Amino acid sequence: MNERVVEILMFIMSQLRGGKQDFDNLDLLSQDLLNRGYSQNEISSAFSWLFERADREVEEILRDGESDISQSFRVLHELEEMIISAEAFGYLLQIKQLEILSNFDVELAIEKAMMLGTSRVQIEDMKSIVAAILTTRSTNFQGNFPLDSDMDAIIH
Repeated sequence: MNERVVEILMFIMSQLRGGKQDFDNLDLLSQDLLNRGYSQNEISSAFSWLFERADREVEEILRDGESDISQSFRVLHELEEMIISAEAFGYLLQIKQLEILSNFDVELAIEKAMMLGTSRVQIEDMKSIVAAILTTRSTNFQGNFPLDSDMDAIIH
């Protein structure tokens, strides 16, 4: 999954959560995305990921009786604040708030950002990390957490 697909996911989720669109008007939402310059393939990938995730979460809720998404709020440690820019962390929190990432995914993104080896992680770096996490989730996730070696291969 590339960064543009993540942008589409953010747009879709913000439209649905804001009450501006609903699942009955997905054609209008798709047309709006096409008008914004996204390709049909990118839009389809985003919707596929969204529907696959929705199906998986419904199954988990029925099986476990509750959702995996919590309302906790992650605060950066002093060292993390020195490495991760406010914009990059804000982007990560926005993705989490839109329920595109889980708490585990946020922790994984912060861990990967800290291990990048750069003096400061900017928003573009965080977008790449998030895209890599979502790619790993959609291709390798079978109920187990991805191996670090899988993530390193995707990020680097």
